[in-house]
Amino acid sequence: MARPPSLNAYLHFECVARRGSLSRAAEELSVSPSAVSQQIRQLEEQMGVKLFRRQGRALRLTLEGEQLFQASSAAIRMLRDAQAHLGQSRDARRLNLRVTPSFGVRWLGPRLSGFVAKHPDWDLRVDAAPDPSDFEREIMDLDIRYGPGGWQGYPERAVLHDCVLPLCSPEYLASLPEDPAQRLGKARLIDSARALCQWDVWLWRMGVSTTSNRKSILMDRSSMALQLALDGAGVCLESLALAAQEVEEGRLVPVTPHLPVLRFPAYWALCPERNLSRRAVRLFLDWLAMEAAEHDRAVARIAKAHALQIDDISAADWLVFGGES
Repeated sequence: MARPPSLNAYLHFECVARRGSLSRAAEELSVSPSAVSQQIRQLEEQMGVKLFRRQGRALRLTLEGEQLFQASSAAIRMLRDAQAHLGQSRDARRLNLRVTPSFGVRWLGPRLSGFVAKHPDWDLRVDAAPDPSDFEREIMDLDIRYGPGGWQGYPERAVLHDCVLPLCSPEYLASLPEDPAQRLGKARLIDSARALCQWDVWLWRMGVSTTSNRKSILMDRSSMALQLALDGAGVCLESLALAAQEVEEGRLVPVTPHLPVLRFPAYWALCPERNLSRRAVRLFLDWLAMEAAEHDRAVARIAKAHALQIDDISAADWLVFGGES
């Protein structure tokens, strides 16, 4: 049985029939005229008919060529339309998201099932990385960054505040002095190397003095520092953005309720202006805003339950902070 003509042969034939010239078809297809001629010759041999006749310098379709052109052009048009439709549908249902690691694990991750339940047909890719996206070189729709804001070149939207305070397990708190003002002097302090607000800055701001030989632990990420505190290893200086659930459940407790909680905008959604026109990005940002509002209500409940005072930090205070969570 003779092998049927390849799709490539039909593509070459359709282009020559439409352009009326081997050279013009070769230019459109980015191949040589001899390559186009070879494809036409092989197609004619496989079909056993002449598809073109030469009229001067132009090529004209034969009756058989006209019939094949009508069928092949319709088929190629259907394939191109299907490809465009599938591409548009997939693009509309795909979201590529980058987040900072601790935020991705502790805040966003537990909530994502709600977003997926609302959009079960979507493709979702979440990349947890400390480095910001290069939107010009990477396939990334949206980035959620941790920091003071002001990323040059991209529109940004504040997503969530940090509310920073010392936290530890109830068991560890029981081992500390009863007087809250003396607790940190006896505690092992757990620091996160990438947090914006660290112990030295917090202690200085609050006017709290500790011994010069205080015991401390330095962890690379907030999620690791929080786990150590949950395990009873010491007191971490962390955010309710990452630990609200554990505090509401009583697995972590405020160590110094007499001192204010520091609150500042810390998590930002940013992307190029062109990405904001994508439906997937808009819907995700709307969903994110609703989840952030629910989180704020949880923080308000925690503040009321523990009689915490919240102190909003001004933009100038960012100058003494630095890091990535």
